[in-house]
Amino acid sequence: MAGEFVVIGLGIFGQNVALRLTRAGHSVLALDRDPAEVQAVADEIDAALCLDTTDEEALRGLGLERMTCAVVAIGTESIEASILTTALLRQIGVPRIVARAVSDLHGRVLLAVGAHQVVSPEAEMGERLARQLGQPNVLERLELGEGVEAVELEAPQAFVGKTLVELDLRRRYGITVAAVRRGGRISATISGEDRVENGDVLLVIGSTAAIQRIAALA
Repeated sequence: MAGEFVVIGLGIFGQNVALRLTRAGHSVLALDRDPAEVQAVADEIDAALCLDTTDEEALRGLGLERMTCAVVAIGTESIEASILTTALLRQIGVPRIVARAVSDLHGRVLLAVGAHQVVSPEAEMGERLARQLGQPNVLERLELGEGVEAVELEAPQAFVGKTLVELDLRRRYGITVAAVRRGGRISATISGEDRVENGDVLLVIGSTAAIQRIAALA
C-alpha cells in the first residue's frame, strides 16, 4: 500500500531515500534549505520545497501530521538542525520519525527528543565493508534476528568432493544448508548424498558465530 513520506535533508542519503520511495510508488515531499538540493530532485518526486525545518511555524503549516512517516536525513552539516527538526516533528504529531545519526551520542539525543528509529548509514556501510573484506567468500547476508543469519557462501575448497552427510555441517559447525546454487541454478531439494562441487554456492543458516567459523575456512 502506498504511503506518504516527507524526507528532510537532500544530501546523497536523503536524495536516495526520496527517489527510491518515489520509484516504489509512494508519495514523497522533500524538504531542504538549499535551493540547489531541492532543484536536483524536483522533477522526479511529487513535491520538493526549499524550507528551513527548524522554523516551527513553517513546518506546522505543511500538515505533516498526516504523513505516514518522516525521514530526517540531515547529516553532518547541521547536527543541531537535525535534533531540533526531529523534536518539532514529534511535537507536531508525525506518527513515525526515522532520523539519521552521525554518531552514537547523536543517535541517543535523537531518540530522546522524539525519533522512533535511528539509522547510521555510514556506520552500517563501514560494518558491511569490514565484513566483506574479512569474509570475502560470503556473497550475500541476511540477518534473521536474535543472532541468526542466512548467508550465501562460496563452498570452501575443503568441502569439494564430499557429501553433505560426510561434512555433517550441523553437528560440526551448527549450520544448516538450505539450498545450493550451481551453475546459476538454485536447488532447494538437497540430498545428504549430494557432493559439493567446485564453484557451488551454499545458502546456509546459523548463528553469527557459526557463520564466522565456516567463513574462515575459505
